[in-house]
Amino acid sequence: MNRIDIGSTRMQSNNSPEDPVVHVIDGDPSVRNVLTLEIRAAGWQAATASCAEEFLDRPPVMAPSCLLVEQNLPGLSAFELQSRLLGRTELPIIFMTGHPDIGSTVRAMKAGAFEFLVKPLGHGVVIKAIADALEQSRAALLHASHGSALRQRYDLLSPREREVMSLVVRGQLNKQVGCELGISEVTVKAHRGKVMRKMQAGSVAELVLMAARVRGAMTYSVKEQPTRASIKRLDRFTSDCR
Repeated sequence: MNRIDIGSTRMQSNNSPEDPVVHVIDGDPSVRNVLTLEIRAAGWQAATASCAEEFLDRPPVMAPSCLLVEQNLPGLSAFELQSRLLGRTELPIIFMTGHPDIGSTVRAMKAGAFEFLVKPLGHGVVIKAIADALEQSRAALLHASHGSALRQRYDLLSPREREVMSLVVRGQLNKQVGCELGISEVTVKAHRGKVMRKMQAGSVAELVLMAARVRGAMTYSVKEQPTRASIKRLDRFTSDCR
């Protein structure tokens, strides 16, 4: 009797586009089936694929999401897939394997893997890993949304207002800004007021933070946390393998 793959490659039609999506890539249909049932039972959408190429053919999902991928895939490898998704901070990657080795685990975690699970997958372990990954995805999407909004506000500034903003966030006083730009202090105050209104900044300190984010210079603390967490997971994994 042939097995039927119940892990639909399409998301359930009765789900909202904002509902979390858990992608599963595994060449074994039985693994896809079990994970699909567990994912749906937890209230999330499941989207499965048998290989990396099938997954890459789909458009990105703009909702909280994560990816569970079998380490040993046919065709494009899981590590190659991870490399292609390097910039997708909103899509945490959870590796799975039935034949763990420290070298592969270290490689995946150093490249930014969120978690590395060993098969057979325990229900509680996999559900917790997914929940944590989706939480990171939500934070990344929120951060991207805020960054986009700030960029839109910054784009509304005139060239002169951007010059004034650049000097103000460096700590220069109105008089100093006026001297550097060759304009009066009164004019500086007028431009500064427009900058504060357009950027929706409540204080100079807030404007400094906004400028840093617009430049891409602000360190994203949520992005750092998985790195520290990954180190802890890696330490735990290598300890278990000893």
